[in-house]
Amino acid sequence: MIRTYCCVLFLYFCSMETVVSGARPTGGLQIGNYFGAIRNFVQMQEEFDKCYFFVADYHSLTTHPEAKELNYHVKELLATYLACGLDPEKATIYIQSHLPQIPELYLLFNMFAYKGELEKVPTFKEKVRSQTESGKSVNAGLLTYPVLMSVDILIHRALKVPVGKDQLAHIEMARDYAKRFNYMTKSEYFPEPVGFSYTKELIKVPALDGSGKMSKSAANPNSAIFLMDEDKVLRKKIMRATTDSGPTEENQAKPEVIENLFDLMRLVSTEDVVCHYESAYNDCSIRYGDMKKQLAEDMAQLVNPIRERIKDLIKDETYLAKVVKDGGEQARESAAKTLKGAKELMGMNYFG
Repeated sequence: MIRTYCCVLFLYFCSMETVVSGARPTGGLQIGNYFGAIRNFVQMQEEFDKCYFFVADYHSLTTHPEAKELNYHVKELLATYLACGLDPEKATIYIQSHLPQIPELYLLFNMFAYKGELEKVPTFKEKVRSQTESGKSVNAGLLTYPVLMSVDILIHRALKVPVGKDQLAHIEMARDYAKRFNYMTKSEYFPEPVGFSYTKELIKVPALDGSGKMSKSAANPNSAIFLMDEDKVLRKKIMRATTDSGPTEENQAKPEVIENLFDLMRLVSTEDVVCHYESAYNDCSIRYGDMKKQLAEDMAQLVNPIRERIKDLIKDETYLAKVVKDGGEQARESAAKTLKGAKELMGMNYFG
């Protein structure tokens, strides 16, 4: 009886919290996006009454201002959300630029965001280096990216944000801006959002070339496995994954590139398969070629149905348009209430 009551109480408090997250339409999503965020999206829509998941097209302009392929990539991302299991009957799915309240609150928040703190953001430094190396200019939007990201969260007064490890610094900034606004207005208007994952630790999916985390914007496209990769492409990438010459002593520690390979296998393979290759590594009998073939097979079983579903959905533009039309209406209603309350607290209701 007590256990049942606790479960009901947990679900009740879940329903009281708002969830929000999004992704940039700058190219197809890879399995790091899937395991780090979208898989959580799907589970959260079953447990929380208010879930907002969006296509961050404004954010994409910070590094892709020409937006030549933006139209296709927006549709592809929407299709990917749906193909991975997001349900517009359970979650609000919308396009960022369809909410005029976002740039308005973004403007207000920029008034108490400081240049010095924005320049210290690790991802800003990385983007500046990347933009400079490719001969592109660094725009103001890239500097204030964390402000816009904070507004994306706070516009719905969300508490939980399913993100990967690389976005935790931005969540901290969203918390800072919420606290800063509340202090300035002597209120508790905005909650302090937290990064969220169903695993004990936020997932970081390693790149195949040993260069760090898997990224769709990496210089080496073969370092990432995309949800739209065909079987032949996927298998070739995995077979080319960085390894070493193999263990020379029993139970020796794995170098990072090998641990990365095992990390990928733990995501898509059965426990028995992982244990088999762990044992083979520990007794120095492991054959990396066999391990990669197994990993490729298991990865294909994950990617194949998602890829084919994305292809079907991209063709159904009428359905995609309905999803974002309905989602936009719901999201604008929520955003309008938040913006109105924020402006009133700031004293910007001049004539009532």
